[in-house]
Amino acid sequence: MFWFWFFAGPALAFAAVALRGERKRARFVSERLARNPNQITPPATVITSLEGPGTGVRENLAMLAGQDYPNFELIIAVHSAADIPPRVLPHRVLVVMAGTEKDKFPSRVENLLAGVQASRKQSEILAFADAYGRVSPAWLRGLVAPLYEPNVAVSSGFFWFAPEPPDFWSLLRSVWSASALSLLGPGDNPFAWAGSLAVQKEIFFELRIPSAWRETSGESGAVTRAVHKAGLRIAFAPPSMAVYFDSTSMREFLSWARAHLLLVRDYLPRLWALALTAHFFYCAGMTAAIVASLRGSRGAEWVLVALLGLGMLKGVNRAILARAELPAQDAWFKRHAWVHALWLPLATWFWLGILLASAVSFRPAVKKTASSSA
Repeated sequence: MFWFWFFAGPALAFAAVALRGERKRARFVSERLARNPNQITPPATVITSLEGPGTGVRENLAMLAGQDYPNFELIIAVHSAADIPPRVLPHRVLVVMAGTEKDKFPSRVENLLAGVQASRKQSEILAFADAYGRVSPAWLRGLVAPLYEPNVAVSSGFFWFAPEPPDFWSLLRSVWSASALSLLGPGDNPFAWAGSLAVQKEIFFELRIPSAWRETSGESGAVTRAVHKAGLRIAFAPPSMAVYFDSTSMREFLSWARAHLLLVRDYLPRLWALALTAHFFYCAGMTAAIVASLRGSRGAEWVLVALLGLGMLKGVNRAILARAELPAQDAWFKRHAWVHALWLPLATWFWLGILLASAVSFRPAVKKTASSSA
């Protein structure tokens, strides 16, 4: 029994602590989704990079252009005119050509920095969006609000996959990626996501983010490192989630997931090590409980029920909060939210396998979805 509790004990502890964190996060999300009529709305510039066709790009750009915000401009930055699909540009948008330095650093970084350079002088806020994700009309307000809280340098949303059609690998990617949302809540957050990000223009240059972007392959990691190195905070903005509708294959999912965890390992090694430890003990505890149950241990059966139940409750909470953050996707959640509960044990095993795979330095190519803002 020693070996059983050696694995099952930490697994239960990790699961219980994580579920407790979900309750705290639920209160935070509820508070942030309540709109404040007295919110400060300084002039802002929204910048997005367009690098060719993608699922729903026309609708995505229309949502960015139609933000419920009194004073903002939208800049769409491209490397060349060939990157603009036909009939996708909304009205009242500034299109910026990024130039010919594509070989010096990634084209997305080149595009975003060209957008920054073209932004109007009166804008006090720079907001960055991924053209391949769909946001709500409250997206910009949600990002701007936390920037005037003490010690906050940047605010960030996150992404959710609501694939259509909902095939196995696409739904598994949705469950797998949603686990990261448990890390985002009140106080300082461990990372910022560059696909939904806002910063005061003055701070953007004080933190030397343009230089950091030119020197790295991960925009999100570069921003995260710059903010925390300066002793400032990253605020999570629940109204500023982006949703992706594209489907994926097994190979694309595994490549995308591993590429993300490689960036986490490089930029957030402690978080990567903690994730590896937690998933190792959770999977080992699950295995130990199954083996002991098959050998007739009633106690092990209850441990297995507890492990599975705590994990599924976390999945349920994530789906409930995401449904509140993405009200336009209510129909999708009514049909498919259940997978975030029932498939979570399976996703945990994929987490462990991909974490182990990310211990190797090789970086595979990444499909252009939410990963384009990694």
